[in-house]
Amino acid sequence: MTDSIRAACPASAQLLPDALALSDQTAERTRLLYRGSRIPAVLLVLATLACGAVLWGEQAGIELGIWLSWMLGLGLLRLQQVKAFNRASPMQQAAPYWRWRFMLGSAASALSLCYAMVALVPADAFATQALLYGLIGSVVVSASVAYGVSLPAFFSFAAPSLLPTGVLLMNSGHPLQQGWGLFALIVLATLSLIAWQISRLLSDGLEQRQHKLQLIERLETVGRDAEQLNVMLANEIDQRRHAEQKLQRAYESLEQRVAERTAELARVAEELGESEARLNLALDASGLGLWDWDLQHNRVHHSRLEVVFGIGLQKRRAEDGAQLPDIHPSDLEAVRATLIAHLKGETELYGVEFRAVRADGSEMFIEDRGRVIQRDPSGRALRMIGTRRDVSDVRRQAEQQRLAATVFEAASEGMVIMDANYRVLAVNDACCELSGYGREELLGRSIARIAGSPESQRQYQAMREALERNGHWQGELIETRKSGEVYPQWVQLREVRAADDSVTHVVAFISDLSVRRKIEERLRYLTHYDDLTGLANRGLFKERLHDACQRVRRNGRNLAVLYIDLDRFKLLNESLGHEAADALLREVSRRLSMTLTEADTIARLSGDEFVVLLDAYGSLSSLAHLGSRLLQRIRKPMTIGEQELVISASIGVSLLPDNSRDADALLRQANSAMQQAKHLGGNTLQFFTDRPQASSMHYLQLENQLRKALELSQLEVFYQPRLSLADDRLEAAEALVRWRHPELGLVAPAQFIPLAEETGLIIPLGEFVLREACRQARQWQLEGLAEIRVSVNLSVKQLRQGNFVSLVRQVLEETGLPATMLELELTESQLLDDIDNAISISEQLRALGVRLAIDDFGTGFSSLSYLKRFPVDYVKIDRSFICELEHSSQDAAITRAIIAMVHSLERKVVAEGVETQAQMDFLKANHCDEIQGYLLSPPVPVEQFVELLR
Repeated sequence: MTDSIRAACPASAQLLPDALALSDQTAERTRLLYRGSRIPAVLLVLATLACGAVLWGEQAGIELGIWLSWMLGLGLLRLQQVKAFNRASPMQQAAPYWRWRFMLGSAASALSLCYAMVALVPADAFATQALLYGLIGSVVVSASVAYGVSLPAFFSFAAPSLLPTGVLLMNSGHPLQQGWGLFALIVLATLSLIAWQISRLLSDGLEQRQHKLQLIERLETVGRDAEQLNVMLANEIDQRRHAEQKLQRAYESLEQRVAERTAELARVAEELGESEARLNLALDASGLGLWDWDLQHNRVHHSRLEVVFGIGLQKRRAEDGAQLPDIHPSDLEAVRATLIAHLKGETELYGVEFRAVRADGSEMFIEDRGRVIQRDPSGRALRMIGTRRDVSDVRRQAEQQRLAATVFEAASEGMVIMDANYRVLAVNDACCELSGYGREELLGRSIARIAGSPESQRQYQAMREALERNGHWQGELIETRKSGEVYPQWVQLREVRAADDSVTHVVAFISDLSVRRKIEERLRYLTHYDDLTGLANRGLFKERLHDACQRVRRNGRNLAVLYIDLDRFKLLNESLGHEAADALLREVSRRLSMTLTEADTIARLSGDEFVVLLDAYGSLSSLAHLGSRLLQRIRKPMTIGEQELVISASIGVSLLPDNSRDADALLRQANSAMQQAKHLGGNTLQFFTDRPQASSMHYLQLENQLRKALELSQLEVFYQPRLSLADDRLEAAEALVRWRHPELGLVAPAQFIPLAEETGLIIPLGEFVLREACRQARQWQLEGLAEIRVSVNLSVKQLRQGNFVSLVRQVLEETGLPATMLELELTESQLLDDIDNAISISEQLRALGVRLAIDDFGTGFSSLSYLKRFPVDYVKIDRSFICELEHSSQDAAITRAIIAMVHSLERKVVAEGVETQAQMDFLKANHCDEIQGYLLSPPVPVEQFVELLR
């Protein structure tokens, strides 16, 4: 009916969906209003009871009782309306009176709430006002949000409840109520905005829903139309079936007429006997032989190519006495079966290929074609005629073509056949796989357009000229696959010429060189790198060591060779097997690479022997510390094949130019030092000396003397100043320990600090330096010389004591030095040895007020993720980046990057090892905060440092 209305009145048909959509939206909004009003109604009842309980003690009376009864009645009435609406059918729910009943009830509830807020809430009791307004406001807000699906419903509740309340309270004359009135108007404006947004979103959703419903209706209409089309199609199929039956009857009639015509032609053929001579000449010219088989008399006439068949006239020799070719025994049954099937009328034509054996044993391929041309009324064949020809050459050519095609397609090398104009005529699968193009994308296209890379386009003309000149061309091209991948290929082009020397085809042979390159790259890799660990092998290491020695001779720098051998590896190999031993070697190699990031080369010489080349190692103390850290990393437990293992190593160190200037000698010396480390029990580091035994004895003596030095106060603290570049003031000093030996004089820290680290003496030594530095800084304060912050270096073993924070607190209390005047330095690698413990201790030290600094930054992992976690105040750039600032653009760039990075993390930067004015100017220009180095002063005793302060 709707369709008929639309057809009769197009304008009305256009307006009808809009009207229906509007009606559906209104009904849906009404359903949403009743669905969402249950909670506001319950909340209205609860809030009414709560307000009655609050007000009953203050102004119990008839007015309050009437209001309470009225409000409870409204709430229960609303719940009853919701229940009645839910019981109504969807058609009844769409009636307008439900919406008007809802809005009248909302307006009555709103005015009642307005009356309570204006008349029942006391004017001077703020706490009571806040409680009552909060209860009533919760009802207003929840109902307003729930009624926001319909703006009329929203304003029927929100406007009567809040607008009169706000106006009346603002005009009441009480400041407190005026504030509440203003608050009511603000809430009304806010809720209006929210309701508008909810209504708009709901309208969009309902419109989309209506649009989907209309779409579904259209799809159903289309489905009905499709069913009608299917019925029509079925009728058409029936009509075609009837037409085919008629056509079959017509065909049978035609076949009958053809048979009659064939009989007539047979009679005509008898009259054409005089033309047999001419026909034989034509057959001889065409290479065909004619045979005519008279089945009634079992005679066969052959014009040529007579073969012993086994059917027809049985004779073995030709008229000249020569033996006739005999059909091959393997083909005889197939030929007979084909012939008999045709004689029976099962086939339209007789056609067969078979092999015939000559008298000399050679074979020839013969093709027979023929048909029965005369049958008796019972269907028995009376006469059959056909042709025969020698197809041996054709078969050989076809075989050769198949063989060539097989070779062409099966070749692993890409092959392309082009015409004289370089248009692609054929490609094999290897070429398609190589280029990424399908066969249909290549055929018929010019090779110049297929060439994807600019290099190939440039070489195309040169390739054509070489082909015209020499007839062939070969060379390497950089080509692009269809996927965009660039790869190298080796191309060979050859011309194919005809008898008149004209170019008929061009053949291209294409090989992918990327596989060959990968093999060559793999061979180069195996030549220079260890296949198990990925580290450099002995050959590459010796080559790099030789180059490094030459560089040292030219520029006067130094280098170190670390020879590393795993302790008791042979026992582990025999116990766990080769696979577990290989896994252990790979893990050790990984730890070496992660720990020695600054190493120039890390190599595996053989078995469990590794060697490291450090170019420009800095100082002996840093080298000793690096070796100690490496030993710790190697000794960390590792899991191999679900078994936890702990392995140690022995390290020997040789130095250039201190020990030798020859690469081979340097490696031998490092090996000798490693053997000495193994002799001492392993898990240790030894520097090469000319007399290893004497060195070991000296090592033991030095340990005993260092213990006595701690007891006899032979250790002194020197101070090296740090300059603030912003105001050119000395603000800090680094405390550095020195050993004044009674016999040896002043012993360098590089000779006893590694010893103290290894023997554990670093803990009392570090405590001594901490106490002395704090005492001295406090003394300078009391003497009025300066407020100098002292910086003390820490060892990782001090952090592992467990009571280090308590020790620092105790020293500060004993010396009276403010915590902010003490700075503690940890190297980057020390922090990363036990990061969680380091962070915990750092946070506790910061809580005391102590300043923290990271020393030698840039020589470890230099990870931002770690740096931002440590609560440090200063970051000290390692001297290895500063010493070459004037000559190395890379060091300058790294220094600038470190300064910018640290400043972005709101830390200060200190540059170590500043020795020239140019270095200082560079650092000042790049906003470095402080500098330290020989340009200011070397580490000096207390007396000289006091002179610097004065």
